[in-house]
Amino acid sequence: MSDGAEIAKTFYEAFNRKDAATMNAFYSPEATFSDPAFPGLKGNQTRGMWDMLCKTAKDFSLEYKVTGASDTYADVDWTARYTFSRTGRPVVNPVRTRMVIQGGKIVDQTDTFDFYSWSKQAFGFTGIVVGWTPFFQKKVQATAREGLDRHLAK
Repeated sequence: MSDGAEIAKTFYEAFNRKDAATMNAFYSPEATFSDPAFPGLKGNQTRGMWDMLCKTAKDFSLEYKVTGASDTYADVDWTARYTFSRTGRPVVNPVRTRMVIQGGKIVDQTDTFDFYSWSKQAFGFTGIVVGWTPFFQKKVQATAREGLDRHLAK
């Protein structure tokens, strides 16, 4: 098994257990992360996001499949199931991940998912009506970043 496949397997098994410490051990000190809710994270922000999500996740579970890997990358398709804490609504979110790996550490991770599909589940009627707009996505990103900044300040 390649380094990328092994890292991805261990990472997502730890995520399913909400074990942020194990997940974060795979990141290089200045690793970058981006997804539709948390764009442009760097270093401690990346690790802090996983710590925050693992500590606050409700009714969380995930399934994953490594779809491609070598010693320099891992591609993973995974689906998270959880209760969105802000609204109490259930979410099933399929995500595609690309991890770039150097020296056995993740240096960059990009997650992609359908933001509109997610917003309809997470926000119900509001997500249906405005979840597709760039304004709404920027508002969600700002709220997510504020929560991360508060978490990091603790």
